[in-house]
Amino acid sequence: MRRSIAFLVATWFGCGRVPIAPGTAGTLGAVPLYLALRPKGPIAVLGVAAALAAVGVWAANEVVDSTGQTDPQIVVIDEVVGVLVTLAASPPTWLGLAAGVVLFRIFDQWKPWPARRLESLRGGWGVVMDDVAAGVWGAAVLVLVRLARLL
Repeated sequence: MRRSIAFLVATWFGCGRVPIAPGTAGTLGAVPLYLALRPKGPIAVLGVAAALAAVGVWAANEVVDSTGQTDPQIVVIDEVVGVLVTLAASPPTWLGLAAGVVLFRIFDQWKPWPARRLESLRGGWGVVMDDVAAGVWGAAVLVLVRLARLL
């Protein structure tokens, strides 16, 4: 039962089982949660992201142990956490949402410092923390764009 729950959480209720671009599916799968949290403000979004990161490390560890893979593609809870970190800095508009999703996906693929380094952490820590770093990069860019009044 524990392993089944871990797989359900790690795949973000099946988003990670999409055959093409599971990371993008996981990112988009976080949007309904973000939309529910958005009226409560960025602190609520970050709080849920932190809670999901803790649960995500556990769930990703279970999947890593079960599959023997270092970073199984089906694990997308890390994308959920990372995009929530980025979206916490987004203005509450559809354009802000789209910009946040795109920026997160760019930084998740690019893996600028320290994301690539965090990826080498053991088990679920490496799976989740590199996406947290990508989320911070996305949030930083959104803050700069907002300060420049471009969004």
